[in-house]
Formats: sequence, C-alpha cells, structure tokens
Amino acid sequence: MDVRYEMIDGLPPEPKFTALIDQLVMLFGNQSRDSLLADLTYQQERMELQLVLAVENEHVVGCKLGYERKPGHFYSWLGGVHPDYRGQGIASELMRQQHDWCRQNKYHTIRTQTYNQWRSMLILNLRFGFDIIGTVQGTYGLMIVLEKKL
Repeated sequence: MDVRYEMIDGLPPEPKFTALIDQLVMLFGNQSRDSLLADLTYQQERMELQLVLAVENEHVVGCKLGYERKPGHFYSWLGGVHPDYRGQGIASELMRQQHDWCRQNKYHTIRTQTYNQWRSMLILNLRFGFDIIGTVQGTYGLMIVLEKKL
C-alpha cells in the first residue's frame, strides 16, 4: 500500500473532484449526490475549505474536509475512508495532518460532530483527545458534538 496525502486549499480540480464526490456519496449513503454537491458548493462559497486527501495510485481512498468556524476555531466537517482501506491507519493520518495544518495556521480549537451510527469516527475522535461537549438535533437524529484544544 502506497498511500500519499495531499493538502488542498478549497476543492480539488478534476478528476479528483469527481472522485471526492464519489467517495462522499459512498460514505454517506443517507445523502444524495445532489445534496452533497449543494453542501460543498454552499460551504465553498461561504468560506475557504481545507481538504486532506488520501490517494493510492491516483484513486481517492480517504478524505477530511474542514473550514474556519470563527477566528482560531476550525470545524472538521466531512471525512472518511473507503471500506476497502479501513484498519490501515489512514483515518488517523488524515486527522493528524489536518490537526498539524490547524496548528501551523494558528487555530487553537477544533470542533466536529458525528452521529452515534459512525462509532468508529467517534472512537477515533476520542482517541485523538476530543471531548464530548454536548449534543444537537441533526437532520438524521441526535448528533454528538466534540471539541479539542490544540
């Protein structure tokens, strides 16, 4: 396995943009392709997205997207690893790279939210030092809000 990681300001050019959308559609089966495209477009127009891609042989196998919530505070928004590549440390490396980028860019707090159904992401966040700070009602049920001080 020869996975490389790419840090991208904003959304990637083709063909990686389509590969990113395909990855997100596969990961978040509860959202349509059109819905995900609309969400990405909306967020990109509102603020600069920061993306870390995990790529093997020019195929996107994992991603982590986020953006500035407010000065000093970063929101880790969407991410995941293709099922065929799980258990190989890719999600941990994506998170590590995102957090390193946040430190280098003077962020002191990272927040994320997840549904209970994504337990592996919840566990990963807890392993990386996030604290559960509350819950909010999400579109698909109760969301767990986590935050980490860098």
